[in-house]
Amino acid sequence: MFKRILRVFIVIVVLAVLVIVVGGIVGFNFLRDNGIKQYFATMKPPAATVSTTVAKPSNWTPGVEAIGTVRAVRGVDLTVETAGIVKEIPFHANQKVAANAVLLQLDDAVERADLDAQKAQAALDQTTLTRAVELTKRGVGSDSTLDTARAAASASASQVTRLQAVLDQKQLTAPFAGTVGIPRIDLGQYLAPGTAVVTLQDLDTMRVDFSVPEQQLPLLKIGQTVRLGLGGSDDMPFAGAIRGIDPKIDPSSRLVNIRAEVANPEGKLTPGQFVQVRVELPEEQNVLSLPQTALTTSLYGDYIFVVEPAKPAGAAPAQPAKPDEKPAAATDKPADPKPADAKPTDAKTADAKPADAMKPAVDAMKPAADAAKPADKATADAAKPAAADPAKPAAEGDKPALVLSQVFVKPGRRNQGMVEIIEGLKAGDEVVTAGQNRLFNGMTVNVDNTIDPTKSANKQADQQ
Repeated sequence: MFKRILRVFIVIVVLAVLVIVVGGIVGFNFLRDNGIKQYFATMKPPAATVSTTVAKPSNWTPGVEAIGTVRAVRGVDLTVETAGIVKEIPFHANQKVAANAVLLQLDDAVERADLDAQKAQAALDQTTLTRAVELTKRGVGSDSTLDTARAAASASASQVTRLQAVLDQKQLTAPFAGTVGIPRIDLGQYLAPGTAVVTLQDLDTMRVDFSVPEQQLPLLKIGQTVRLGLGGSDDMPFAGAIRGIDPKIDPSSRLVNIRAEVANPEGKLTPGQFVQVRVELPEEQNVLSLPQTALTTSLYGDYIFVVEPAKPAGAAPAQPAKPDEKPAAATDKPADPKPADAKPTDAKTADAKPADAMKPAVDAMKPAADAAKPADKATADAAKPAAADPAKPAAEGDKPALVLSQVFVKPGRRNQGMVEIIEGLKAGDEVVTAGQNRLFNGMTVNVDNTIDPTKSANKQADQQ
């Protein structure tokens, strides 16, 4: 009987222990999960560092942008008119030549010999004509002989002119002043008619051909200012003017061909070069614009992040640090006077004693009081910075926290890294220009404008 009761008791104890262990494990897991949920629910992400700019009205210079090709106002690939063997090449690559300068000489020995023979024949015919005229004046020559001599002299002179033209074709001359390119022929080479010899380009003035959509045609007119920029650069250092507008719109592409001329005194523009073209339109006033880096495009629209001071309700969690610091400062202040208060109390109790008993006690307390004075000064001096240091964080905590507000906007025209904002932006708004990749609405941020993302790193380094 006893063994049976002991066995039941042991079973009950084991079951109780199992229940306690299992309940403890379940309770621990429940409390842990609940604590993790509460931690992440109340956890605030750290403030992100961003760069901002203040939106304000400014002058806006609208323009029509396009892509063009540079050509020389006068440029041609020179070719030979007649066949022959190259005898002389009196130029070198990239040489500046004057108008009518000889660039190529072909072998002309045969043509010179023919010209000399024809000149001799022309001189003979001229002499015969002179003799016939004299004989006719004397009445011994016939008119037919005179006419024959005159025709022969005229034919000989024309033949001399023809041979001289053939001889001139053996020379290649520059039709205008400019810069020659790399020669495409060699000495002794046989050239057929039409063979290209060299290119000649006048680089002082360049021509830019580009096209614009038909919707922008009413904005353009002859004489408007045109600015050019080389590929890969935002700067447009070259300025020119529109010289021609095609009166016909291409029906297949709906584009209009435009031609502008740009001075090129330094020779930085090269024929055939790709350039960015911008036709400047009249300036507009009071236009709100932002750097293009401030605008974010998504499937839901274009938006920006505006930095605003946190509302009092949202800033309440950040303020409890102030009450915690004030009691600390308050407890430090009364703690210092206690040693000083102890002296009067001791003095009062000492005064209550008889005078004969006070003298030895007073004499014994003087050294202790003298030793306590430096200690009191040291504690007071140490308490001052201790009380002043908590005030600094409190003063810094007075600054309102900055939070983000996501604002959807309607962008407009773009120009030189800036974008016009038509709707959704007000003058004076502080807008994030860099660091908005991981931002979200209502997030706390810190503003750091030491680096301007709208400028290149090289320019900022030069300014610093």
